[in-house]
Amino acid sequence: MIQVVHRPIVLALAAVIGVAGFAPALHAQQYGSPPPSQQPASTDQEPASTTMRGQRARRMAELGKGKPKAGQPMEAAKPALFPNATRVAPDAKASVKMIKPLQELQALYEKRDMAGVMAKVDAIAAMPAAGPYEKSYAFTLAANAASDQDNQAKAAEYFKKAVETNGLDNDGHFSTMFNLAVVQYGLERYPDSLATLDRFLAETRSDKPEHLGFRAGVLANMDRHAEAAAIYKDLMAKNPTDKRLLMNAVAALQGAEKFDQANVLLEDAYKRGMLTETRELRALYIGYMNAQRWDDARKVIEDGVGKGLLQAGPDLARDYMVLAQNAYVDDKVSLAAELYAKAAPMAADGEAYLNLAKVLEFAGKKGEAKAAAQKALDKGVKKPDEAKSILSR
Repeated sequence: MIQVVHRPIVLALAAVIGVAGFAPALHAQQYGSPPPSQQPASTDQEPASTTMRGQRARRMAELGKGKPKAGQPMEAAKPALFPNATRVAPDAKASVKMIKPLQELQALYEKRDMAGVMAKVDAIAAMPAAGPYEKSYAFTLAANAASDQDNQAKAAEYFKKAVETNGLDNDGHFSTMFNLAVVQYGLERYPDSLATLDRFLAETRSDKPEHLGFRAGVLANMDRHAEAAAIYKDLMAKNPTDKRLLMNAVAALQGAEKFDQANVLLEDAYKRGMLTETRELRALYIGYMNAQRWDDARKVIEDGVGKGLLQAGPDLARDYMVLAQNAYVDDKVSLAAELYAKAAPMAADGEAYLNLAKVLEFAGKKGEAKAAAQKALDKGVKKPDEAKSILSR
């Protein structure tokens, strides 16, 4: 009869929901025209572009340039990006001897000559007149140029030098430190990224969701899923409508094999109407299946199909077949036939039709069973003799 699969249906995290596309964006550090790849990912994240723009304005002021014309108001001072930072900021000011070399470096950057920036930065940093500010500024500019050239290893090297030189004001210094953690993450140097990020959080005392969420993402990639889940759940308590946090929390809980807790989060979100995408609904009903809550899984699927959130296709067919197999095991023959009948037309092969034929034959519906067996042969099955046997009886 029907081959029943008793294995749990736990799917790989990436296949079910992933980590919600987690990828932190570099803090934009503006030197005129920032490279597109350095722009913040969304307006929800507070950019650090005011830092370098402000530094540029100060340098221009040192040359007697960039001052407002008569009748123009002075630009209001922007609030600090890291107001709770414990670091005492140095006097971030360029020496007279270094203004011209830094302007030349910046001009190369604004012309998008990133290779030129990287070629010149080490010479500038080696100048006797270069102090911590000039070196940090040059290294940060070179790091952004390297990142623009997709040389992330070099970007990490220069960001690290900029942090270690310790010459920028707090906004610039900590934006650079955060960027270092992001680049290390992108290079899959997760322990380094976590160490940098922990220093960033300790010294800035930041409690912003994007920073804490980044830490959770790093932990998840280090297989420290329980710690990641704890952070995401705490952030969710403060931001209950943030679906990205929700799905990250679910992924982390599943990674920690805390499937019941993941189901609770998904079930609550479903009741609040937050699950509006195929992968989100599938995460919920696969969770129900793993918990052997077959009726709840079927209701979610039917609701998703009715609302157009779940589309006909091989994936949905396989899920219907899992429900059908378990209905058959529970002696719910009519329900099993109904579910196989839904799966069969959208399946990639004829296996669902073959199982439907077996169920119908078991129920004494030989005519319908033969029709299903023929469709199984038409679509192709691994064991055509089984279908032919039904046709011959």
